[in-house]
Amino acid sequence: MDTPTRARSVGAVTARRARFEQPLELRCGRSIAGYELVYETYGTLNAERSNAILVCHALNASHHVAGYYADAPGNVGWWDNIIGPGKPVDTDRFFVVGVNNLGGCFGSTGPASIDPATGSPYGADFPLVTVEDWVAAQARLADHLGIARFAAVMGGSLGAMQALSWTRQFPERLGHALVIACAPNLSAQNIAFNEVARQAILTDPEFHDGHYYEKGVKPVRGLRVARMVGHITYLSDDAMASKFGRQLRNGSIGYSFEPEFEIESYLRHQGGKFAEYFDANTYVRITKALDYFDPALDTGGNLARALSAVRAAFLVISFTTDWRFAPERSREIVQALLRNGRDVTYGEIDAPHGHDAFLLDDPRYHALVAAYMDRVYDELGTAGAASTGTGAAAGAHAPADIAGDAR
Repeated sequence: MDTPTRARSVGAVTARRARFEQPLELRCGRSIAGYELVYETYGTLNAERSNAILVCHALNASHHVAGYYADAPGNVGWWDNIIGPGKPVDTDRFFVVGVNNLGGCFGSTGPASIDPATGSPYGADFPLVTVEDWVAAQARLADHLGIARFAAVMGGSLGAMQALSWTRQFPERLGHALVIACAPNLSAQNIAFNEVARQAILTDPEFHDGHYYEKGVKPVRGLRVARMVGHITYLSDDAMASKFGRQLRNGSIGYSFEPEFEIESYLRHQGGKFAEYFDANTYVRITKALDYFDPALDTGGNLARALSAVRAAFLVISFTTDWRFAPERSREIVQALLRNGRDVTYGEIDAPHGHDAFLLDDPRYHALVAAYMDRVYDELGTAGAASTGTGAAAGAHAPADIAGDAR
C-alpha cells in the first residue's frame, strides 16, 4: 500500500455518525429504529447539491473509502486508488459519500450494538438485512445530507449489487450507475461457498448461537476458515500460480500438517488477520444478503422485466478471470438493460487477478472509469463546479489492518 503522503490523496479524514429514529421496515418482516450509520465524505458538495457520488461497499469493507486517519496513517481507504483529486473519481469535481451499511461492524448499528430493549448486544437477535434494506437506509442518509439525487451510485461486487438495486428502488434519485464485477444473482456454486463459510462460523464452539459477546469469546477458528474459503474465490488460478505456485516455505517437504506450501501460509495469514477485526454475526448476515439478492425473483426470472423501470445510464465492467462473478453474468445485466432501451457502456477488462481486480491498479480499468466519470461531470454543466458547501468530512476509526482488504 502506498504511503498516504502520495500525490492526489484526499488526505486525513474522519467519519461522521447519523442517527435515525424513524423505524426502517426490513424485507424480513421486522423493523429497526434508533439506528446509526457511520459515513465519510470527500470533496465539496456544490451549491446545487448535484455532484454527489455514493460509493457502496462490498462484503468486508466499510465507510472508509479514501484517504487515511491522522492517528493511523497506514489505514488507507479501500478504494483510495480510484477516488481522490485527479483520480478516476475526482474529488476536485465530485462530493463522494461512503457509508458503513446497517448490520456492519465498523460503527453502524449491527449485531454487536446494544439493543435498547434489553441493554445487551443484539447478537443473534439482530435482524437479517438485505441489499434492498441497505439501499433504503442509504436513501435516508442522502436525505440527511440534503442530497435529493446522486450524480452516480457505484460499487464493486456486493457494492455493485447495491448500485443496481438503487436504479430499481429509487430510479429518479440517480443519474448513473457504475456496476463493477457484479452478477444479477449468485450462482448455486457461489451460494455453496457462502454456506461452507457460514458453517465454519456457526459450528465453532465459541459462536454460542450468536451470543458470544456476553461470553467474552469470539469464534476465531470459524472466522479464519470462512475467510480462507472466501479468499480462494477472489483470486484466479493464474494469479495463485503466479504468486505462489507450489513453492515450499522451507524448500523441502516436512511431512506434517503445518503450513508447508506458501499458499497455505498465505491463506492462514489472511484468515488470522480477518478474524482479528471482523464480526462473525455480521459476516453470516452479509453472506445471506448476497445469497438473497435477485432482482428478477418477483418477475419469474425475467431480468429485463425486473429492470424495466430503471432510468439511470450504466457503466458495467467485468474482468475476464473473475470466475466468481464471470463476465457472462455482467453481460446478462447489459442485455436486460438493452432490451429496455437503456443507455449502457460495457467494458470487459482482460486482467489476470480474478475477482480482486476491481480493487487493483489496472490502467485500462481506471481509464474506463475516468472517461465515464468525465461524462458524468460534463452532464452536470455549471452545477458540477465545486462551490462552497460541506467539505471533506470525517470519525469512528476502522482497524488499521482493514485497509486494502475490501471484498
